[in-house]
Amino acid sequence: MTSENEKPVLPTHQADQETHLEMLDEEVELEFGDDLAISQDIESLNTPENRSYFQELLRLQAELVKLQDWVAHHKKKVVVIFEGRDSAGKGGAIKRITQRLNPRICRVVALSAPSDRERTQWYFQRYVPHLPAGGEIVLFDRSWYNRAGVERVMGFCSEAEVEDFFKTVPEFERMLVSSGITLIKYWFSITDNEQYDRFQARINDPLKQWKLSPMDLESRRRWELYTKAKEAMLERTHIPEAPWWIVEAVEKKSARLNCIAHLLSHFPYEEVPRPEVTLPPREHHPDYIRHPIPPEMFVPKIYGDA
Repeated sequence: MTSENEKPVLPTHQADQETHLEMLDEEVELEFGDDLAISQDIESLNTPENRSYFQELLRLQAELVKLQDWVAHHKKKVVVIFEGRDSAGKGGAIKRITQRLNPRICRVVALSAPSDRERTQWYFQRYVPHLPAGGEIVLFDRSWYNRAGVERVMGFCSEAEVEDFFKTVPEFERMLVSSGITLIKYWFSITDNEQYDRFQARINDPLKQWKLSPMDLESRRRWELYTKAKEAMLERTHIPEAPWWIVEAVEKKSARLNCIAHLLSHFPYEEVPRPEVTLPPREHHPDYIRHPIPPEMFVPKIYGDA
């Protein structure tokens, strides 16, 4: 018998199996929200290809946990930049990277448009406070490369400012690297047709319509201008200290796996020994009496056992 506050102790193999199933449930839920229309049957996810994908993703995420522990233990500093067109899959890849990591060690930075005050600052100034300290990983969901992309294409900056950016960003990134930061830059690449299909999917899915802003729609119209801007950006900012890496992202699942595997390959990480954790015995005090909770404080039970 167990009290209402205690969970039964499961045999180790059963606990491991339930944990694994819970992890898979999380993956299926995330995949369902990302890739399927709400009218489709979730059973369509139960295919050999998806099972293989989930298994490999879980394996890579376990390696990411080892990397995280290694970064924290050795006080390494890591910055990973994710760039690409709207709907290219940056956010999906970031979700899978961070899903099982400690947010105190690995955090995501996705800055909004600069304020009037920030527009008067040194261009890189608003990004600097988000750079990692020792033992931290920072993932930039878009970055200072906004200047070479959306700001340039949409006319939010002058060509003189773009040229100044191209002249200064290599030196800025060399300073980051010389300070001990590992800087990795990814461009998620999709085709014209694939972006069209993904935009249409967002338009037709009420759970995704919020992802489409007027800026996204205008960026679709200016596809060729974005292509020219991207080509100039890659040419002018691909430096030995911080090269660009292109992720072929038309197929979302393989793009995520390839990106994570490549990210891991940058580090000579190894598993950090952990001290064995043992739960201390719970204290029992005979004079303690648990006070009843008023029924009106409970959330109504719409789901679950009656």
